[in-house]
Amino acid sequence: MRSDGKLDYLELPATGLPETKAFYEAAFGWVFQDYGPSYAAFDAGLDGGFDADAADRTKAPLPILYAHDLEAMLAKVEAAGGRIIKPVYAFPGGRRFHFVDPSGNELAVWSENG
Repeated sequence: MRSDGKLDYLELPATGLPETKAFYEAAFGWVFQDYGPSYAAFDAGLDGGFDADAADRTKAPLPILYAHDLEAMLAKVEAAGGRIIKPVYAFPGGRRFHFVDPSGNELAVWSENG
């Protein structure tokens, strides 16, 4: 069961999605669910996905936390000193926002609720 504030998903950058998927499939037996031409999700003990969209790609992994109430969690993040860098937006499967912590790490928070 998903819980507020728990690590729920890990998004990794990919420069070549077909090659990246082939590597992880051959090396570790991972199976993928494609969501368009530049995104593939995986389940490797912790759900995650490879993002090959050059416009969105970061140079670092993106830890994604879960929240039952996305707006309430956004308020908590701001109150604690987090800086919102991508306001709430919809994506296939839910909504999320991105923030930077006081050390400069980018994280995201997502929710299934519309």
